Amino acid sequence: MVTFKTADDLKPVLMESTGKRVKTPYYLIEERDQVIFVVSPGLNGVEFNKTLGYFSNFPGIQTYQCLHGSGILLMQRNDESGEAKEFKMVTLSPLKQASVPAGWGMCFVNTGSNLLVVLRSSVLEEKYQDSKPLTERRGLVYYVVEKKGEIVFEQNPRYQIHPQITTE
Repeated sequence: MVTFKTADDLKPVLMESTGKRVKTPYYLIEERDQVIFVVSPGLNGVEFNKTLGYFSNFPGIQTYQCLHGSGILLMQRNDESGEAKEFKMVTLSPLKQASVPAGWGMCFVNTGSNLLVVLRSSVLEEKYQDSKPLTERRGLVYYVVEKKGEIVFEQNPRYQIHPQITTE
């Protein structure tokens, strides 16, 4: 099954809700026990295109593998009050694998000029995906934006705490 997300679907987690946006931000291709994320290149205002993202309530680790393109996997762990406690980024390139622990939020950001294609080797039922913490605060604790041709992390003002960004 193929589903696609529109610019309006992504609006609740964008830094700026107006301005130029990617018409079809991403596609999801689900087949048996696999899901493929196909994230379009481009900018939504100054912010690199991304997926809506969600917090996983699944009791295990989710593993992802980049198949094509370049981008970033963002991961965030919140405290009980919904403030960001930890924030990690993983640079994605073909064949790079990354794991997201249970209870963490995640989203993909396409920082390249081609499609970003990422495989998850499990289908995650909707009951395990919670986007509400992200839509309530318009995204993760940091936005990934383009400034003077560079990739920059911009703080989301809807969070009071902005933890240090760690890399994997």
